[in-house]
Amino acid sequence: MRLSSPLLLLCGLLVSLSPAPAAPPQTGSPGATSSSVMQTPTNLTPTEAESLIHASSDLVVIDVRTQEEFAEGHIAGAKNVNFNSPTFGEQMKAFAGKKVLLHCASGGRSTRALASLAAMPFEKLYHLNKGFNAWVEAGKPVSTKP
Repeated sequence: MRLSSPLLLLCGLLVSLSPAPAAPPQTGSPGATSSSVMQTPTNLTPTEAESLIHASSDLVVIDVRTQEEFAEGHIAGAKNVNFNSPTFGEQMKAFAGKKVLLHCASGGRSTRALASLAAMPFEKLYHLNKGFNAWVEAGKPVSTKP
């Protein structure tokens, strides 16, 4: 049985419109990432986040709330980088290549922040589920020191 010319053209067109296969995983040194590799954050409960903070001396905790919210209480050692700041993305570049735990008050801003940071080359990206409010509700320690 012989394929007709229009059918052959249609098959060729479909093949050419098919998405390209996914790129193979990046190789290199452990923990190395590329800015072209999308980050998939690991969501953590307050207890899991607290354990990670104690176990990882190289973890950077980023609180994306406002300065005023941060001053009222935050996770000890956290850095305040306001998500609503026009320089948020630029400020976050300082943490490229590092393990980062991101949170806000309840999870809304930090979820939006994660989307804007997905292509940044973090070693690992974590997210505190339900944010600082969940941290407080779980009875975890709060700091007011700058």
